[in-house]
Amino acid sequence: MNMHEGVARFQKIMESIDPGIRVVEMEASTRTAADAAQALGVTTAQIAKSIVFLAGEEPILVIAAGDHRVDPEKLAAIMGRPVKLADPATVLDLTGFEIGGVPPLGHRSPLRTIIDEDLFHHEIVYAAAGSPRAIFACHPGSLVNWTDGLVAKVKET
Repeated sequence: MNMHEGVARFQKIMESIDPGIRVVEMEASTRTAADAAQALGVTTAQIAKSIVFLAGEEPILVIAAGDHRVDPEKLAAIMGRPVKLADPATVLDLTGFEIGGVPPLGHRSPLRTIIDEDLFHHEIVYAAAGSPRAIFACHPGSLVNWTDGLVAKVKET
């Protein structure tokens, strides 16, 4: 099976950052956190989903635990201005990846990143790797290091 173009691009980026990271293309869809958890046999909370928001014109990437929603008010408080979810065309334009396959890094241009503190409840989390069928595993701290992300409480309560 030929590697999806987005997956190949992401794997190449990861090889230069952390050669130990292995991207896996799954037979089953990993487009949603629930799909990914089922395909991997892990809990939804272990899925690190990448969601693009806009704070005014500034794009923000939130890497959130898959078992809950991001609270836009908490995110707005962090950003100091209202936020809205980016539409699929904007996500593709900003990141170079389709929704369901947006990895935490390797975007067309660097995005300010906020990482959900709940991901740190797990030693290993799983994130999208360039397509809705590709994932990779890492420690949540690696996400912070790779993205220079801000760890924050963003969970909707």
